[in-house]
Amino acid sequence: METFNHKLNTYLESWMGPRDQRVQGWLLLDNYPPTFALTVMYLLIVWMGPKYMKHRQPYSSRGLLVLYNLGLTLLSFYMFYELVTAVWHGGYNFYCQDTHSAQEVDNKIIKVLWWYYFSKLIEFTDTFFFILRKNNHQITFLHIYHHASMLNIWWFVMNWVPCGHSYFGASLNSFVHVVMYSYYGLSAIPAMRPYLWWKKYITKLQLIQFFLTMSQTMCAVIWPCGFPKGWLYFQISYMVVLIVLFSNFYIQTYKKHSGSLKKEHQNGSLLSTNGHVNGTPSTKTTEHNKLRVD
Repeated sequence: METFNHKLNTYLESWMGPRDQRVQGWLLLDNYPPTFALTVMYLLIVWMGPKYMKHRQPYSSRGLLVLYNLGLTLLSFYMFYELVTAVWHGGYNFYCQDTHSAQEVDNKIIKVLWWYYFSKLIEFTDTFFFILRKNNHQITFLHIYHHASMLNIWWFVMNWVPCGHSYFGASLNSFVHVVMYSYYGLSAIPAMRPYLWWKKYITKLQLIQFFLTMSQTMCAVIWPCGFPKGWLYFQISYMVVLIVLFSNFYIQTYKKHSGSLKKEHQNGSLLSTNGHVNGTPSTKTTEHNKLRVD
C-alpha cells in the first residue's frame, strides 16, 4: 500500500506541482485513497441504505437530529469566526492572496480549513439521516453530488493551496451553514416549526454565496498575486456548476410549487398553510416542506 500511495503522490505532484509541506502528517491528508474510500463507502450507503430500509419502519431520531445540527451549527460558527478574524487582523488582500505571504495568519487559516475539510466528512451524516427517516425524496442528484464532491475537492485544496485565496469560499459557506443547520436543528423540534419562516431564503443565500465566491475568484485572475491560476479556473467552473444545479432546485421547488398553488386556488381547491386539504395531509405539500438541499 505504501508503494501505491508513493506512486500516486508522485504522479499527482508531477501533474499539479509540489504539495504544501505544512500539512504533512495531518489526519487524512498524507494520502488520497482514504478520502476516496470514504466517498465510495458513502455512495454505497446511499445506494444500499434505501433498499435496506424499504420494509422497515423509519427512525424518528429527533433527539439525535437536534444534537447533530446544533453541533454543526457551532462548528460552522467557529470556522466562520476564526477565518474572518484571522483574515481581518492579518491583513489578507481581498482581491488576491498568495499562500506564502503571511506566515502566522497562513498557519491559522490552514488549521481552520482542515476542520472545514473534515466537516465535509461529518456532513455525510445528513444523507444517513434521510435514509434512516425514509425521506428518500430528499436524496437528490444535487444533494449527493455536492456532498461527495466537496470532501474530495477539499482534500486537494488542503494539499496544494491550504490558505491564501482559498479562505473566502470556506468563510461564506460556513456562514451559510450556521443559518442552515440552525434551521434544521430547530425544525426537528415540533414546537418551533411555526416560527421558522426562512427556509426558502437558505437556497437564495447559497446562490448569493456562489456568485460572490465566483466574483472574488475572478478578482485573483484579473489582479494576480502568485496564487495558482489553475485552482482559480477550477473554482470558477465549480461555482458555475453549483449555480446551475441550485438554480434548477430553486425553480423546481419554489417557483413551480408557487404556480401550482395559484392554479389550485383558481380552481377552487385551496390548500391551507399546514399542507392539509379538508383534514387530509397533502403529500405534495408535505414533501415540499421537507425537501432539503445542502
